[in-house]
Amino acid sequence: MRLCFLVEEQYRYDGMPRDVIRQLGAWGHQVDVLWPGRSLIPISESVRAGSHDAWVLKTVSGGPGLTLLEAAAAVGLTTVNDARAIRGVRDKALAAVIARTHGLPVPVTYAAARAEEFAQLPESAFPLVVKPADGSSGRAVRLVESPGRLTGPGAPSSAGGLLIAQPYVPNSGTDLKVYCVAGELYATERCSPLHPGAEVPERQVPLTAEVAGIAAEIGAVFGLDLYGVDVLLGPDGPVVVDINDFPSFRQVPDAVARVSAAVLRLAGGGGGNGTSHDRRMPAAAVPAAAASPTAAPPAPETVPLAAIGGDR
Repeated sequence: MRLCFLVEEQYRYDGMPRDVIRQLGAWGHQVDVLWPGRSLIPISESVRAGSHDAWVLKTVSGGPGLTLLEAAAAVGLTTVNDARAIRGVRDKALAAVIARTHGLPVPVTYAAARAEEFAQLPESAFPLVVKPADGSSGRAVRLVESPGRLTGPGAPSSAGGLLIAQPYVPNSGTDLKVYCVAGELYATERCSPLHPGAEVPERQVPLTAEVAGIAAEIGAVFGLDLYGVDVLLGPDGPVVVDINDFPSFRQVPDAVARVSAAVLRLAGGGGGNGTSHDRRMPAAAVPAAAASPTAAPPAPETVPLAAIGGDR
């Protein structure tokens, strides 16, 4: 197969997707890599050529790669994940509305352009977790104990975009991260960014049927195939606090091989096709925590597999 990966500079040396690209090459597939943040890309010709079996995106929220993926989907090319699905989770305000509309356990969510606007909420709504609607990797997430802490040093900032706020869910300081690799679910736990002092070793953990059902439903609702869900085990049960497309898959056994194989299955089966994505994940996905494991010329600045490079 011939695949095109769109990789932001931030992820140039990350195992996801660098090791996946290498694995696919080792299996005999051709992988072209485009760097949307630092390349001249003749987008109209590169996309319209249709010479790739699938386009795969690993990018930051708000990065230019999503536009390129959407362009590929617009002309009927297969994308992984589905381009429309990615847009639905990249905007956290939009994701919260979609999730709650489908009955998923997501906190009540407020949006504002400036953090001080959240002071209009009753004091009983605090503490709040405030973060950018286009944030990623835990960037700029703030725990705001009271209205008076919405301004001043260390206060939340949207950097010109939208902020969202959700009531804090009491928890032990442990985040549960559920990864989905094309229908197979894996759970890991790690220290919460809101509780950096908690001693929580990152490790794979068993996945309960309740959390597995929630994670599977998220895949169905948003139309995602490769994704991660951040879950807090609160006093009233599991609460979803974030959804990410193409995450790190840390602690997933044989993650590189599993993700690489999933990309091939999705590309070969038309999974993620931007024009007709209608696949739904099984309603009762089974936790997999214990499973064993004639072409157009390339566009300028297309980087072959050998140019991925080694560790910094």
